[in-house]
Amino acid sequence: MSDHPTGDHLPATVEEPIANPGLPAHTWRPTDVDPKAERRAERQVASLFGASAVFTVLFAVSYFTFEVGENWDTFMGLGASNVFLGLTLGLALLCIGAGIIQWARKLMADEELVEYRHPARSSDEDREGTLQALSAGLEESGIGRRPLIRNSLLGAVGLLGVPAIVLLRDLGPLPQDTANAATGGGLRHTLWGVRPNVRVVRDVVGTPIRPSDLIIGDLVNAVPDGLFDLHGRELQVAKSKGPVIVVKMEPREIKSGGNWAVEGILAFSKICTHVGCPISLYERTTHHVLCPCHQSTFDLADSAKVVFGPAHRPLPQLPLGVDEEGFLVATSDFTEPVGPSFWERER
Repeated sequence: MSDHPTGDHLPATVEEPIANPGLPAHTWRPTDVDPKAERRAERQVASLFGASAVFTVLFAVSYFTFEVGENWDTFMGLGASNVFLGLTLGLALLCIGAGIIQWARKLMADEELVEYRHPARSSDEDREGTLQALSAGLEESGIGRRPLIRNSLLGAVGLLGVPAIVLLRDLGPLPQDTANAATGGGLRHTLWGVRPNVRVVRDVVGTPIRPSDLIIGDLVNAVPDGLFDLHGRELQVAKSKGPVIVVKMEPREIKSGGNWAVEGILAFSKICTHVGCPISLYERTTHHVLCPCHQSTFDLADSAKVVFGPAHRPLPQLPLGVDEEGFLVATSDFTEPVGPSFWERER
């Protein structure tokens, strides 16, 4: 038999193994008892917010000062533009963070609180007490009675919108309304409009097309003459907007758009008006052309109107003619932007 007490035989004097230590005595900060230290801390916080505003302005200055390109300015072996943009924006954010931390540590209320756990939904009394505590915290933060800190913080945070606005310029050139001599500028123009009567040439090989080269039911992928003289970015821009499909059908089968036809030959943009996929799947008996991406279907005999699928606009049609040597030419550019819709497009 064991001599150790068990069950009801435990001594009545057994105490809790660890006593409640309680909270240590509150230690007052220098800013709580010294008005000079308080004002000094306030100036430190405002200075950090002011420094943030200065670095934000320097960000904008750096953006327009240092060039980015083949011969960009260098700093410590790196691009000066990237270095100074990163430093100024990083320091602007750092100063705001450091200022808020200093404000909280030295000037906001410094009291220890004990919060007991409660059910998921607080009682009405607790909710009311929380709202009062939030109001009290806002008052104790001193934002209302410290205009220097408040105004410097608002100025620093407000100026952070400047980098966002400045960087919008890097999204690219805005759509232009005038044709570019090389590629057909912006979203509204293509290589077909850079000069009068641009010849229609076969894609890849670049040979011009006579009406007699085509027979009923033919579909030919074509591009504007001069496309293959371009290189690099200009070539890619022109190829993204200029390709067309050239089809030949019986003139009596053309329902609309026939005044732009030559001997039953029609030309339409190859770029789908849904999301810009290339179109080439042609059903010659119905004159329907299908986009392979999302099955948008267009009736080429009826001005390429949409007959099925998610596209909402017909394919832009290219007006055709014949030059003095008997080759197909475009008498003008497309009369509307090619490809997917964009928010500035006029219907």
